[in-house]
Amino acid sequence: MPAASSGKSALDFIKKSGAKIVDFKFVDIPGMWQHSSVPADVVDESTFVSGVGFDGSSIRGFQEIQESDMVLLPQPESARVDSFCNIPTVSLICNVFDPREQQLYGKDPRNIATRAEGYLQDSGIADVAYFGPELEFYIFDHISFDIQPYMMGYAIDSEEAHWNAGDHETPNLGYSLRPKEGYYPVQPSDKHMDIRSEMMLSLIDWGVPVEMHHHEVATAGQTELDIRYDTLLQQADNVMIYKYVTRNVARRHGKTVTFMPKPLFGDNGSGMHVHQSLWKGGKNLFYAADGYAELSQLAHYYIGGLLTHIDALMAFCAPTTNSYKRLVPHFEAPVNIAFSKGNRSAAIRIPVFFFGPKFSKSKRIEFRPPDSAANPYLCFAALLMAGLDGIRKKIDPVKAGFGPLDKNIYDLPEREAKRIKSVPGSLEASLDALEKDNAFLLEGDVFTRELIDTWLQYKRIKEVQEVKIRPHPYEFYLYHDL
Repeated sequence: MPAASSGKSALDFIKKSGAKIVDFKFVDIPGMWQHSSVPADVVDESTFVSGVGFDGSSIRGFQEIQESDMVLLPQPESARVDSFCNIPTVSLICNVFDPREQQLYGKDPRNIATRAEGYLQDSGIADVAYFGPELEFYIFDHISFDIQPYMMGYAIDSEEAHWNAGDHETPNLGYSLRPKEGYYPVQPSDKHMDIRSEMMLSLIDWGVPVEMHHHEVATAGQTELDIRYDTLLQQADNVMIYKYVTRNVARRHGKTVTFMPKPLFGDNGSGMHVHQSLWKGGKNLFYAADGYAELSQLAHYYIGGLLTHIDALMAFCAPTTNSYKRLVPHFEAPVNIAFSKGNRSAAIRIPVFFFGPKFSKSKRIEFRPPDSAANPYLCFAALLMAGLDGIRKKIDPVKAGFGPLDKNIYDLPEREAKRIKSVPGSLEASLDALEKDNAFLLEGDVFTRELIDTWLQYKRIKEVQEVKIRPHPYEFYLYHDL
């Protein structure tokens, strides 16, 4: 739970915790936490009003050098004891303030999430949007990579990986996991039970409620910890805490965590399925007893918005070149632009574990294409804006031809399969779609034109182009002897 609600209560929390250091965390545009730290005794109530200065030109996607002075505004309710520091430290999440414009910075992802929540409330459609992401990741024992002009490659290892089944160098007990057979095995095949439990308890200590944890489908330590649904902004904060905690717990055990969508060839990638629902006056607007899968017409319109704008959404929801190595059929990858109940081969699944009015609060939709490399503030805000656009325009997904499709879409006859569109096949294609289709994001000044332009430029120059110009090891396999 939040540790403080005001600057004064945050100061009391810092004092009672015995902290010697206060750490200010904020998110850059790609979606990584950055931070700076000060002695605890220099923090006072004015810190929460005037903030702490920093160089915005040194942060990815932020300012040019001639306009670099920016301010971090710590949020009192985010105060937590940082359990990964040897010196007693309190962590605070910050918003970014632009002193030249005298307003919150338009390209700060956290500010965009805040504006998305405000836009929802101003719309009168709903009071609150709840988000429940399912983050998947790998726990490896070793990962190395090199990108020299004359040598490129990577190496991954895991004590439970199937490729170690024939190891003769060290004692081998034979408990490795075959590809695609990692879902729910017990120890000793599951090597990470205690690590996951420690991650879960650490997250709870940080104020992030965890509902369960388990091994995921892939070999080599694929993992999932499910966190309870929360409001858009708070859940985006929770995702950042989730990544911080899991990485640092793994490091304690001499292991490493990666949220790369597809680190292993030939096995399942790591996604971030995002559950969503809208509420007003304490009522779940997505529930209707007589609807398809007990889904309301408003929820259908929300689905219509998501699927209509899905190509552009992928630029924020699957935002890396590696993301599209996950989004291929037959690895439980949701590439098909359709909706369906209980169907994991569709881009949108309506969970149907339980039916009836007493389960009305759990009625939601699950958008499956995103992955855990996404910046959660931008991803969740974009999803909400697309859904609200569908509601405003009354985009019926049935009339638009998106389903419902209650079949295994991967195994459809070729003629039927051709009628179903797929998500873009590359980051480059998703960025092109975003450039053409972004008006729905600009509604209510939630996203800014500057942020979208910065995102397109950064991704094209720093990622797409840099990957494109480098030889791939498989190209040597194919072409070196031609």
